[in-house]
Amino acid sequence: MVATRTKRVIRLEPTDVFIYIIGALIVFVVVIGSVATLSQGKYSINAWVDLFVFGVTLGSIYSLIALGYTMVYGILRMINFAHSEVFMSGPFTAYFLAEAFSRSGFINQSPVIALILIFALSMGTSVLIAVLIERIAYRPLRNAPRLVPLITAIGASFFLQYMFRGLYGTNIKVYPEIEALKGQIALDAFRISYIQILVIAAAAAMMLGLHLFVQKTRTGKAMRAVAEDRSTAALMGINVNNIIVTTFVLGGALAGAAGVLYALVFTQVHFFMGFIPGIKAFTAAVLGGIGNIPGAMLGGLFLGIIESLGPTLFLDGLGITAPYQLKDAIAFSLLVLVLIFRPTGILGERIREKKA
Repeated sequence: MVATRTKRVIRLEPTDVFIYIIGALIVFVVVIGSVATLSQGKYSINAWVDLFVFGVTLGSIYSLIALGYTMVYGILRMINFAHSEVFMSGPFTAYFLAEAFSRSGFINQSPVIALILIFALSMGTSVLIAVLIERIAYRPLRNAPRLVPLITAIGASFFLQYMFRGLYGTNIKVYPEIEALKGQIALDAFRISYIQILVIAAAAAMMLGLHLFVQKTRTGKAMRAVAEDRSTAALMGINVNNIIVTTFVLGGALAGAAGVLYALVFTQVHFFMGFIPGIKAFTAAVLGGIGNIPGAMLGGLFLGIIESLGPTLFLDGLGITAPYQLKDAIAFSLLVLVLIFRPTGILGERIREKKA
């Protein structure tokens, strides 16, 4: 009796071929542009290090925002597009406290206490907005078709934008500078400002704290159980509503803290400030693997570094006049590239049909 082998033939649809061609073109441009830029020797090692440090700073902020997207998706299987306004509401409200501290001189006399109070107000405001969104907009629609909460999230986003526009005005407000954060540390080619140290250290501490909370505490285990199977978790005695509220509280607190860090780096806030960082953070969550907390952290850092280094490294050698103006195009091209070759993200897992 002769054993026969069957060969598995993989057939690519024309659409798949087109997508892979796009991916190959993106990789080709990145490689050629990088080689051309580096061969010119136009930028010193100091410039590359500065871009990298700024990328880590920016990526740390994206990671904190992305955690809110990925936690809500992990629990509710929905994209909370109003999270960008949760990010905006905190620092926009805390601006008035920061301005009062600046006028009185308190922000420079006691910068640590002033920053703690500013962070507390920003995080408290963002938590309040996040909880209200969950209670008013999402909870009544929890069993509705998935398109309904998505549309509601977009509606809530616009509502919050124009509510804060009406409350605080349309003008861009400049965050006061803190004298204690104006210096920098320089070691040969490595330079990092005190603001960048604050951003990176604060983001790392909060991300580590969240990871330990989710992995080590009883509430964190309950969150993982609800994310795995909400119905079974309820049968096991877990209060699903409380866990969902806790998820929004954590996401709101991280977004409020990220908002102050963003305001300290870019020194301005306005009612529309959450839109672009929110989209970038959502991109970071998808890059890392939506629903995966370590993936959101990694995706945010990865996106921030690419957004900072990419325009100069990939495009300057190709003769592009203003490569940094294309940083957003690079960020979203990166998203397309990752989704072509790894649709579940960097640390994503295959999603069961029930969760997809």
